[in-house]
Amino acid sequence: MLLAKILSKIFKKESGIVLIDYSGQKYICGKPKGDNPITLKLSKKNLNWKLILNPDLNFPVAYMNGDIIIENASLLEFLNLLFKNLGNNEITRTSYFLKKISSLFKNLTPKSLSKAKSSVQYHYDMGGEKGEKLYDLFLSKDRFYSCAYWKSDDETLEQAQQNKVNHIIKKLGNIKPGSRVIDLGCGWGGMAFELAKKKGCEVTGISLSKNQIEYCKRKAKELNLDNQVTFELKDFRDVKGKYDYVTSIGAWEHFLKRNYLTALRKIYEIMSDKGVCILHTIGSILPPQPNAPFIQRYIFPDGEIPHESDMAKNIEKSGLIMSDRETLIRHYDKTLEAWLNRFLKNKHIVKDLFDQKFVKMWEFYLASCSAAFKYRDLVVFQYQLVKNFDAIPSNRRDYIYS
Repeated sequence: MLLAKILSKIFKKESGIVLIDYSGQKYICGKPKGDNPITLKLSKKNLNWKLILNPDLNFPVAYMNGDIIIENASLLEFLNLLFKNLGNNEITRTSYFLKKISSLFKNLTPKSLSKAKSSVQYHYDMGGEKGEKLYDLFLSKDRFYSCAYWKSDDETLEQAQQNKVNHIIKKLGNIKPGSRVIDLGCGWGGMAFELAKKKGCEVTGISLSKNQIEYCKRKAKELNLDNQVTFELKDFRDVKGKYDYVTSIGAWEHFLKRNYLTALRKIYEIMSDKGVCILHTIGSILPPQPNAPFIQRYIFPDGEIPHESDMAKNIEKSGLIMSDRETLIRHYDKTLEAWLNRFLKNKHIVKDLFDQKFVKMWEFYLASCSAAFKYRDLVVFQYQLVKNFDAIPSNRRDYIYS
């Protein structure tokens, strides 16, 4: 069986799994450990070739539909083992070329503002009120939906998210009461609220998600911050005025590579001469690669992972200076695992809100991303961008860690 041969080549580091096809035929792939090895059971004959042709899409779809069952391990444990053995290699060459063709086709398709809005709303506004309840089931109490910053393994998710906020605020520098800040892609408002509370500054948050903006406005009133913080349903291209500080925390992945230069030039336009921007985004350590088809189709339509080369060349062209860049390694896998654990703890509620297929789809989303950050090419980049060197808080990085 060709699929068994491919898996045997992948599982080569004194580990392995048992594969059982639709007919009950058992195959030993690699060197499975223990009396109860991880076992992959396929319930449909066509998976024998589908998982060879396009495993990046067909495996998660089959898992969602209940056509793949994993025994003696959780989905995350299986994916961690798979990605640890796979590294940054492709499962099959065919899969890579299919992803490449799909990416080329997407890049040829125009993306209007209405398309950008619908792509964002697909993820953040799904199911209306049901969708909004979903995020309370797995995010931290402040609904931070981006990578946390873990100072130790025994911290809570809430502590790690607060570490992230504090880290970013220090990188912004000398924010004063009355300073004007804009958060591009404000999410559920966590960064805006923390800036307003800690620094007494005026913050504007923008997003293309109706749910997010409505939630942020309600939350601002609850926190008595509506005189300091405002939220607008707006695209970054429509922002006007001048700001002392600009943040974008986990929204850059929605901007599309073709818009990077436009977005960076907009930041240059709206930022004061001594302004500072902190751009926090998922990134890849590899040269530009096709995007994951499962994530593109089912989770973040039109989402794209920035690569260092994409960012560097566009920052250079924008007129902005990359005054600092930090790569956060092994922080997002822990964040995603924390989200996954909370999600699975509440999966019965998620099933009632949506259905069992949705539960398995989001389990795969959270688990596969966690494993990819742990064993493949994904990291988080934090860029500090300025117009001139006078804006830098210090020519040493002490101020970030003091």
